[in-house]
Amino acid sequence: MTVDQFKKEYGIIGRTKEINDLADIAMQIAKSDISVLLYGESGTGKEVFANAIHQYSNRSNKQLVSVNCGAIPEGLLESELFGHRKGSFTGAIETRKGYFEIADGGTLFLDEIAEMPYTTQVRFLRALETKEFMRIGDDHITRVDIRVIAATNKDLQKEVEAKRFREDLYFRLKAVALNIPPLRKRLGDIEELAKYFISKYENGKKDITITNDAILFLQQYHWPGNIRELKNAIESAIALTRFSVLDVSSFENLINVNYQHAENRNLPVYLKKTPEEADREILYRALFEIKKDLLELKDLLYERQRELNDSSNDKKDEEILSLADIERDAIKNAIEKTRGNKREAAKLLGISERTFYRKLKEFED
Repeated sequence: MTVDQFKKEYGIIGRTKEINDLADIAMQIAKSDISVLLYGESGTGKEVFANAIHQYSNRSNKQLVSVNCGAIPEGLLESELFGHRKGSFTGAIETRKGYFEIADGGTLFLDEIAEMPYTTQVRFLRALETKEFMRIGDDHITRVDIRVIAATNKDLQKEVEAKRFREDLYFRLKAVALNIPPLRKRLGDIEELAKYFISKYENGKKDITITNDAILFLQQYHWPGNIRELKNAIESAIALTRFSVLDVSSFENLINVNYQHAENRNLPVYLKKTPEEADREILYRALFEIKKDLLELKDLLYERQRELNDSSNDKKDEEILSLADIERDAIKNAIEKTRGNKREAAKLLGISERTFYRKLKEFED
């Protein structure tokens, strides 16, 4: 099986080098029983890779059991993982298997592993190494044959340094570590992802397409929610449109392309702020963008007016163009000169694409 076949078979969408390399590594390690640690922000597709590794492994005929460690209350996690005997604690009205037993012969996928309580990590490490454990309240050892894949959106090395995660468990889990890149680091995959989500969610509509301008618009966004956010944006756009084509206007009210990643901005980066401070930060960003737009338009209009004045000094009685007419003519000429390439037209005018699209929409209305 080739890498492209592997991706198609197990739903890994993307053509960038980062995704191809990750898929290649996933194929290589799938046939072994080595532990795998998946790093990545929320919504990057860590569970997709966990599923692909399991389905391509020799354990594919058994279950892949997924557990979100952050979604289970601390007092119940050990019982959920290892099971319990009837009457072993208040509320234990029957003997119950844990996820370790349920996953016997297959794969146990532990998402948000960094959220596992420190005390539970001790017991989990022993079970991981020996493949045996006891249910809560039991005196009988249970043995299992499982493979563990863990995932986190935190830096486990820093968690170890902060004494929130056991170092021995960290090294046991990271036999192979795969770092799933955020969507903002793989913008070249947005087109393929968008078309994939369109094909999966047409909401009763047929032959939905997306324009190149809309793809360019989506590629300007930071995508803090990663692939999950893109999927939601596509589904919302399809649900709200009355047409069969998704264009820039389909997404303008769904995402805010003004917000860019902090490393690309000259604004302060906030890490821990009160809600009031966060609100002020958002307001400051909005004012910054408005000021930037006004300066861009001011410079554009100044240069355009100066050109007109220089070329018409001997035409005193000629009608003076309004600012709106000047803007409209400038945008029209730029589109004609670039043969309809709106990105190049915006560059030619010396304004951002976002400003260009907004002005273009105003004139079309």
